[in-house]
Amino acid sequence: MKILSIQSAVAHGHVGNSAAVFPLQRIGVEVLPVYTVNFSNHTGYGAWRGPLIPPADVADVITGVEERGVFGQIDAVLSGYQGSEGIGDVIIDAVARVKAANPAAVYSCDPVMGNAKSGCFVAPAIPILLRERVVPVADIITPNQFELGFLTDTEPDSLASTLASVDAARAMGPRAVLVTSVERPDREPDTIEMLAVDDAGAWIVQTPLLPLKANGSGDVTAALFTAHYLEAKDASVALARTASSVFDLLENTHRSGERELRLVESQESYAHPRMQFDVRQVR
Repeated sequence: MKILSIQSAVAHGHVGNSAAVFPLQRIGVEVLPVYTVNFSNHTGYGAWRGPLIPPADVADVITGVEERGVFGQIDAVLSGYQGSEGIGDVIIDAVARVKAANPAAVYSCDPVMGNAKSGCFVAPAIPILLRERVVPVADIITPNQFELGFLTDTEPDSLASTLASVDAARAMGPRAVLVTSVERPDREPDTIEMLAVDDAGAWIVQTPLLPLKANGSGDVTAALFTAHYLEAKDASVALARTASSVFDLLENTHRSGERELRLVESQESYAHPRMQFDVRQVR
């Protein structure tokens, strides 16, 4: 499997491609990383150095890959945080060209906008770009519950309302949706859930809620779910594997007391998921 991953990169820590590439490689995926920024660290520190890569330069790198005759071998395009409208245009164009070369290829979009605690933390034009132009051309999307609500102009909270919001999102174009950070009032205390939906049904998995803020965990989640979904062709299997790996990554990080993800130390969790959480079909 080959994935063209168009995302940010940081030298210190793990977000964007700096979070997604290694777990994918550890499960046997060939990754073609294309960088949209090259920062010293993620912006959560409040200070960073390094360049935003101009959209034209990002497009040039992608064209160079195309010129090597690789597009026909790419199984998926993966994108995450989009720092500008220009990058969105580059990604949309890349998806069209990859699919022209390989009609079986898919586009998996993590529509990064914000979260329930922080609200939107992207430029005002980005959520509109995602909703109106990017998500409609995606085959898989991996929003958190907050982002799902914005994309569909709904307020998902209960299981029923979240499923209804997913249906609205799927009506926009994507056939498969993974909803992360699902927090419904009637869940067990100190837990959090993920929900996966495709044409075959809907499944939910519940894990303990760990007391940490882990920048980059969503990028790992989106990457692993995309690869497992393409390999297994089963949303419930992809959900179980992803939940297992990401929880162990987060637990290892929490135990370490470090701020950044223990990405390398947790590699066996990607290669051999413990499958310790039950996945329940809800539709």
